[in-house]
Amino acid sequence: MRDVGKFLQGFRRFQQHYLGEQHALFDQLLTEGQRPRALMIACCDSRCDPALLTDCEPGDMFVVRNVANLVPPYDQARLFAATSSAIAFAVSSLEVEHVIIMGHAHCGGIQALMTHKTPENDESKLISQWIGIAESAREQVLQQLPNKTPEVQAHACEQASILISLENLRSYPWISKRVELGKLALHGWYFDMDKGELLQYQQESGKFEVLVANGDKRPISPFSSSKR
Repeated sequence: MRDVGKFLQGFRRFQQHYLGEQHALFDQLLTEGQRPRALMIACCDSRCDPALLTDCEPGDMFVVRNVANLVPPYDQARLFAATSSAIAFAVSSLEVEHVIIMGHAHCGGIQALMTHKTPENDESKLISQWIGIAESAREQVLQQLPNKTPEVQAHACEQASILISLENLRSYPWISKRVELGKLALHGWYFDMDKGELLQYQQESGKFEVLVANGDKRPISPFSSSKR
């Protein structure tokens, strides 16, 4: 079993950077409270830490992480209160100006959704109930891409599920009202781990387009979008 020594070393570096000589930022956050500009709803995947990916400082972003970065619809909010209550706090109490749904390539939750296996135990039932929020994305992909490979279908479902979550966000009255008043903006992002690029859904084109390209031009993996 691997120990947690790496994490302790990391906390010491955090201490030195934010609680040592350069402690002004944290002092301000403690005295004035947090005022993050955005709520990020991201996946639990260990490869996709929102703060690392966006190089944020403490206080910049309020983060909610769950399997497959999903948002339940308003009529199911009480069934999935952990996520919906965090969204409510960020939007209503902290008054964030942006809500970002960030999905990613090679998402295990979406792969489980696409596999659509019958739950065999309590653990798998919990996962199945949760990822069922994106069931309509799976159905859409299978209808539109019936002859594509499982990899292509999973990639399409990863992006389609982001749109489902954006739609679900708008079903919350206090979110849709803020959007209409111009006080809140909703964003759909997709981290393409194969290419090392960040994509954003564009309403005008109806597609995910490159928001931050990879200038290093890393080699493309066999599962990159150019192969799909």
